[in-house]
Amino acid sequence: MTPAFRLSTLACASLIGLGAGGASLAQDKSMAKSDAAMAKPAMAADSVIAAWPATPKEVAMKTIAKYGQPSEVTATMLVWHDNGPWKKTIVFKDEFKHDFPAPHTDLMQQWIAYKVPLDKYDDMAKYDGSVVIERTTGMISARCDKEEANFLAINLAHDVATGKRTATQARAFYADTVSKLMKGEKPPYTQSLQFRAPTGTADPDKPAK
Repeated sequence: MTPAFRLSTLACASLIGLGAGGASLAQDKSMAKSDAAMAKPAMAADSVIAAWPATPKEVAMKTIAKYGQPSEVTATMLVWHDNGPWKKTIVFKDEFKHDFPAPHTDLMQQWIAYKVPLDKYDDMAKYDGSVVIERTTGMISARCDKEEANFLAINLAHDVATGKRTATQARAFYADTVSKLMKGEKPPYTQSLQFRAPTGTADPDKPAK
């Protein structure tokens, strides 16, 4: 092997080594960026809710403990997508006064896919003003101060929509069940959905002629 060829070979080997090292360095940087991106929502959520009022802050912390870090963080809300049985969950910084079945504030809203029959809309409105029907997207949500109350509200909304209970009966059952919940009991209607959430519920309506 000539000295010139030997030098050329060594130079190539050195460049290959640098290339591998460069690739490794780039990979390390990429992983570091990915780790930082994953950590950012946690840092942002903790920073944001630190300045929230006591009740929203407590609910936010409980939701993070159960479902992990939120998908979106703003100054006024934390948002989770497809967490547990819910299509979406939002914990709001702002609280909305609600006196049924007893004075409290609404600050946690949770959605499932659901299609309410059109002839049941009035009954649903009579049942609970914090249950919101979205016909176009095929969603229904409940907004209260805890997830257990939202499970209860949605389960009773299903009962009203299917004719199992009247609006008046649903309100009475809701009030009685919340009373039990406050005493430390765990009625089934407050622990999970008591029916299978449907699919294909969107209703885009029809063009006007």
